[in-house]
Amino acid sequence: MLIDPASPDRKAPILIVLHQERSSPGRVGQMLVEKGYGLDIRRPVLGDPLPVTLDNHSGAVVFGGPMSANDPDDFVKREIDWLGVPLKERRPYLGICLGAQMLVRHLGGTVASHRHGLTEIGWYPLRATESGKALLPWPQMVYHFHREGFDLPAGAELLAEGDAYPHQAFRYGDKAWGLQFHAELTRAMMHRWVVHGAHRFTMPNAQLGKAHLDGRFLHDAPLRSWLSTFLDLVFAENDQR
Repeated sequence: MLIDPASPDRKAPILIVLHQERSSPGRVGQMLVEKGYGLDIRRPVLGDPLPVTLDNHSGAVVFGGPMSANDPDDFVKREIDWLGVPLKERRPYLGICLGAQMLVRHLGGTVASHRHGLTEIGWYPLRATESGKALLPWPQMVYHFHREGFDLPAGAELLAEGDAYPHQAFRYGDKAWGLQFHAELTRAMMHRWVVHGAHRFTMPNAQLGKAHLDGRFLHDAPLRSWLSTFLDLVFAENDQR
């Protein structure tokens, strides 16, 4: 679905930051377009610049990727530093997996592997905190594909918890949000991740590919519903800066 540039209902685009050539914003992108936003897709890892201001954007979403927020690559450092733009300008920011970990690094927090080497690759339980419950209903199971987690940065509010990795969702101020889990996967994306990520299924606490796909039939509908409501919350239209 394309938004007519001349439409009076057209909203300023949302900056979409991806980390691989074939990466997609998936359902997040689809839902944002359905909600009337344009998408400004950039891949800094391939040399795309990030804007010096978000004055011409409705906000930003930084997605996941195979790299670590601790990697020494220049583009990783530039992205982490760039997060000062949405924070300073008080523009909506959503970090998903790597994007959340980059926000944690920017805020002075720590990103690290589990002390016992556990991963979260597959479907795992989620528990909303009282702060999270006050915002919206949360799904009970969510999809993961990571082997690093993060501590809670100073000043951040924990919204949801997990077992192996206790910090699953947080808010910093009223505009910046971080999620450790993935709600953006379409069915095609999940099949692709299961095929290309199969070598990770033998890692501690990881689930086999069949459990990923079977879990989708059981848990994806409430996750999808939650995502739509959550995006409305993140990108709530107001001019309070």
